Amino acid sequence: MDEDTPVKADSAQSDKDQLSQAALFFHEYPRPGKLQISATKPLGNQRDLALAYSPGVAAPCLEIEKDPLTAAKYTARSNLVGVISNGTAVLGLGAIGALASKPVMEGKAVLFKKFAGIDVFDIEVEERDPQKFIDTVAALEPTFGGINLEDIKAPECFIIEEALKAQMDIPVFHDDQHGTAIIVSAAVRNALELSGKDIKQVKLVTAGAGAAALACLGLLEEAGLPRENIWITDLEGCVYEGRKELMDPYKDRYAQATDLRTLGQVIEGADVFLGLSAGGVLKPQMLEKMADNPLIMALANPNPEIDPATARDVRPDAIICTGRSDYPNQVNNVLCFPYIFRGALDVGARTINTEMKLAAVEAIAALAREEPSEVAARAYGGQSSTFGPDFLIPSPFDNRLILRIAPAVAKAAIETGVANQPIADFDAYMDRLNRFVFRSGLIMKPVIAQAKANPKRVIYAEGEDERSLRAAQIAMEDGIAVPILIGRPAVMLDRAKRFGLKLKPGVDCEIINPEDDPRYRDYVDAYFESVGRSGVTPDAARTVVRTNTTVIGAIAVKLGDADALLCGLQGGFSGHIGHVHDILGTSPGVADYSTLSLLIMDKGGYFMTDTYVSYDPPAREIAETTIRAAHHIRRFGIEPKAALVSHSNFGSRPTPSALKMREAFQILQDSGVDFECDGEMHADVALSQVLRDRVMPESHLKGEANLLVMPNLDAANIALNMTKVLGEALHVGPILIGPSKPAHVLTPSVTSRGVVNMTALASVDAQAGGGALD
Repeated sequence: MDEDTPVKADSAQSDKDQLSQAALFFHEYPRPGKLQISATKPLGNQRDLALAYSPGVAAPCLEIEKDPLTAAKYTARSNLVGVISNGTAVLGLGAIGALASKPVMEGKAVLFKKFAGIDVFDIEVEERDPQKFIDTVAALEPTFGGINLEDIKAPECFIIEEALKAQMDIPVFHDDQHGTAIIVSAAVRNALELSGKDIKQVKLVTAGAGAAALACLGLLEEAGLPRENIWITDLEGCVYEGRKELMDPYKDRYAQATDLRTLGQVIEGADVFLGLSAGGVLKPQMLEKMADNPLIMALANPNPEIDPATARDVRPDAIICTGRSDYPNQVNNVLCFPYIFRGALDVGARTINTEMKLAAVEAIAALAREEPSEVAARAYGGQSSTFGPDFLIPSPFDNRLILRIAPAVAKAAIETGVANQPIADFDAYMDRLNRFVFRSGLIMKPVIAQAKANPKRVIYAEGEDERSLRAAQIAMEDGIAVPILIGRPAVMLDRAKRFGLKLKPGVDCEIINPEDDPRYRDYVDAYFESVGRSGVTPDAARTVVRTNTTVIGAIAVKLGDADALLCGLQGGFSGHIGHVHDILGTSPGVADYSTLSLLIMDKGGYFMTDTYVSYDPPAREIAETTIRAAHHIRRFGIEPKAALVSHSNFGSRPTPSALKMREAFQILQDSGVDFECDGEMHADVALSQVLRDRVMPESHLKGEANLLVMPNLDAANIALNMTKVLGEALHVGPILIGPSKPAHVLTPSVTSRGVVNMTALASVDAQAGGGALD
């Protein structure tokens, strides 16, 4: 053991050094820091500059002078938070100073932006005198919609926050205190529910009496925990009446009339241990004295007050939380602070009061009792957890947090009278939050509404895939489709359970078991009828129908056992589409399949064709695809505006590709299409009326094109994938155009949310009573 110890130490040090080097590189390249400022308005010409600055800027200035609340209308203030620190208590680094704290404050800023879409200026103030710090921050009120105080040591943090809350008419929130308190309170709420205990009856003991611990106790009191049931210990031992050492008014509040002096003495009979102190202070023998089913919150970082494995050995009945990500039940402030500010800013709250914090507590606790989301599962290696001793609080990556916490906080602000701008339409507000979470929310809404009106049977070829299982459950719960899953029942049931889903394939929805289904012979006959003259023997047909789920799904649609097919989550695109083509064929009048892709960006949605199938389609096929794509775009409630794009700009290049696109446009014109279209043109000209007017003032296309028709597969696929990455676009599709019955071949990179979107599209296709887009 002695010989191994230095090796382990060296290994740990090496890992730490590697992490440090990686972190330094991360912060330095490709440009220093983690933040930048970007303009939200176009500044492409002199007029833009005149509107943005002098003389145009005078108009909003005068409006704000007349009515200060209009600042929310004309400036970024209502979505801007100041993350402010003096660097006196940074993470686990201590009083490293304001400048050294800047990487942490930038990190907090990017969390605000990532999780809640909130902009941040980080401000590091080199001032340790509380009153001077207060004066500095208070003077910044005109800049911000809210203030997040960060990494300020106790007890100065209490003095500073109280003074700023009294002076400022915007939310002031010390996250180290209240963020921790909210998550701790949510965990306590759920732990007590699991153990069947009443918060008014439990005994809580703390190790540590800093800002976070005292804030936790204050909020738990508000939630119903009696003050007389709270016992505090710190470096001097138990906080008791008459104690002089290391005391302040904030600790005095919890002083007990007792002769007990140590943590080991006061912990007897405790239901909850709250540790916000240092590693190793909670000894195994102390756990033996605690009540049945104790909650142990060992939140010191990086080393908890007791090792979770040791705690589990001593008390198998314990529920354990830590502050670390490598153990269950991580108490992480990112679970709440972005969404509390989101709700507060969205109603123009003047403060974040106790009612708003308690609303956040209940929202977080309730979310943990829901089923886990796909994003949370992916963040933890595809494993999901369900409510229980190892899952008291949601994952920080659960994208539903904003949908639960922000509205709860906003409603509490309105109900308690601290909202300057109450939300009148909460349905519209929820839509806006949903669009932030799933950028497809707005564009997909008409399709989803139509799907719900008459849900059709959608069969998932890869029914054992987690994404299919999740999509099937959402489709069933939201009423957008009646799911049918292809796969082995035992495998699907086991995976649904592992992923924390309620769905029970074969009970809640129909399944087709490739290994044992009474329709097998009928499916073999149908398949052989489709491909028997293409070199497939009867024996081969029997094997394929046992093993190829895309074939099974396509036959189910052909025979009427399902209304639409989704496949392609595994394997190559060409193989899937070949089977679909062999079995379903094409709709009348369709020369060949093609695809349509929807790219959802911050500016809106753009459609692109053909991104996956036709290598070099002739002009007539391009025109046909454009007409069918335009028809589909209208299902989204969007009026199509088609641009046939090319390297040629209205006749500037007489190449075969350019001439083909020009011919396709002429075919569209001659057919009398009822939507705007023009071509051939450059892509930038398609997306800019200003550029188009310079080269073709009399274009048939007005405004910005939303359907980009590509000349060949190379151009389409390259443009699609470049836009996905460079434009950070969400891809919906590919949407298959042309089969005789609804079928879509997805790609292996699709998420379960993408499968849900395509389920709605497939259901709407099936409602039309024919092939997709017919």
